[in-house]
Amino acid sequence: MTTHRIALIPGDGIGNEVIPAARRVLETVGAQHGITLTYDSFDWSCERYVKEGAMMPSDGLDTLRAYDAILLGAVGYPGVADHVSLWGLLIPIRRGFQQYVNLRPIRVFEGVPSPLRSAKAGEVDFAIVRENVEGEYSEIGGRLNRGLPEEMAVQEAVFTRKGVDRVVDYAFDLARRRRGVLTSATKSNGIVHTMPFWDERVAERAARHPEVRWDQEHIDALAAKFVLAPERFDVVVASNLFGDILSDLAAALAGGIGIAPAANLNPEREFPSMFEPVHGSAPDIAGLGVANPLGAIWSAAMMLDHLGHGEAAGRITAAIAAVLATTSVRTPDLGGTATTDEFTDALTALL
Repeated sequence: MTTHRIALIPGDGIGNEVIPAARRVLETVGAQHGITLTYDSFDWSCERYVKEGAMMPSDGLDTLRAYDAILLGAVGYPGVADHVSLWGLLIPIRRGFQQYVNLRPIRVFEGVPSPLRSAKAGEVDFAIVRENVEGEYSEIGGRLNRGLPEEMAVQEAVFTRKGVDRVVDYAFDLARRRRGVLTSATKSNGIVHTMPFWDERVAERAARHPEVRWDQEHIDALAAKFVLAPERFDVVVASNLFGDILSDLAAALAGGIGIAPAANLNPEREFPSMFEPVHGSAPDIAGLGVANPLGAIWSAAMMLDHLGHGEAAGRITAAIAAVLATTSVRTPDLGGTATTDEFTDALTALL
């Protein structure tokens, strides 16, 4: 019997509905594979911010450090600015724990039609590796002359050799274990300093991975090719901003952002990694019991895989594929009428 300590942060809105669903699936597959997960839940959220003035306590990172992994639901709610919720919780965790890889698998499942006629199940299956702690989302910059005609805002992008090399190496290694193809997102024809630097680092690291065929695409052309020919991609590596945009676009192409998972990884395992669905808090449907739990469940499978339980993780993703391919059970975002619990019931029954 293997035991892991998991920190749960349900967060806001439907996060409080999809995390219990993911936990049910984890407990089902854990019992079958001799995996025991113990949980502690934290009320770190926008609601806490409204009451106490902070998304999480000042010693939040110290508290989380003792856990093997973090499973997060969603963050964000009306009345609390997005930059407050993001910089008050997710970004401090990502950066404090050096979760420099944001990994987002993209897959068209049988039974979930893509908005693209050409995107078919079994053909579209790739991964986006997003640099997660530096790049365009730096803290360097500021505002000057507020309220005056001369008002200005400056935001500095920060790319370091270490930061680029480590995420690119991760992406090349992932491509080696998949189909052996990597695409680097760039915009070096318009961004004159950081993107040529990114390209140089990718080219140098590529020489260390001769078994992987690689190319680079300007971000505007790459976005178009995601739409025109998503089946051509295997692993896409991108900076923080580019990876953020591409991963949401790709999730939509795969049938909906409600099914998309994400992993914020510290590959060296010096700190806990964090796993979260991409869909956000969806305040318009919060409390109705109809949230799609698939993204959270798939994120939980990624957590199991990271913890060394690849077989158990594979059974969850296989069950996801089976419930979509062989049943009509769908939550409203996928065109059905099932509740969160009904979808989870169908999935656990297959497990």
